[in-house]
Amino acid sequence: MRLQDLPGEPIMWVLIASELLVFAAGITAMAGVRLTDPAGFAAAQAQLHGWMAALNTAILVTSGFFAARAERACRRGDRRGARVGLALAALGGAGFLAVKAVEYAGDLRAGLGMESHPFFTFYYLLTGFHAAHVLFGIGVLALVAIRLRTEEVQAGAAFWHMVDLVWVLLLPPVYLLG
Repeated sequence: MRLQDLPGEPIMWVLIASELLVFAAGITAMAGVRLTDPAGFAAAQAQLHGWMAALNTAILVTSGFFAARAERACRRGDRRGARVGLALAALGGAGFLAVKAVEYAGDLRAGLGMESHPFFTFYYLLTGFHAAHVLFGIGVLALVAIRLRTEEVQAGAAFWHMVDLVWVLLLPPVYLLG
């Protein structure tokens, strides 16, 4: 597939690729540091609430479904369906952020700050950077819902799917690999 064959603007795909590379670098650095203290990383990771990560995964995957539905509706000329899909996708993003805020608050109350262990440094940096992307993505979804141009909805949905993908990539090293 050639770059010009991708849906949406090529610059969006450059942005998506660069963001994926930044997260890949962070995950790789975390894996490298984990090798120096596997037992410490496992013990630190065991203090997280995996059910919150599972809930957030379900929320983001569902919101990605609504973003895809919005894109299809927009291509069919169904403006109301596109706006509803984008709103539900953005609502999912807000739900994700609410769960993440509750999770962070509990972690901090338990004394699990960035300096508690190198695992928590990576945990807060990677998941916090991802949360910033979710927040930005909500704004993107809102903007494309206002203008509702097919190319822009495609680009917004593509960005939102990248946010979903990043979460799926973060899930194993942060929550599952003990």
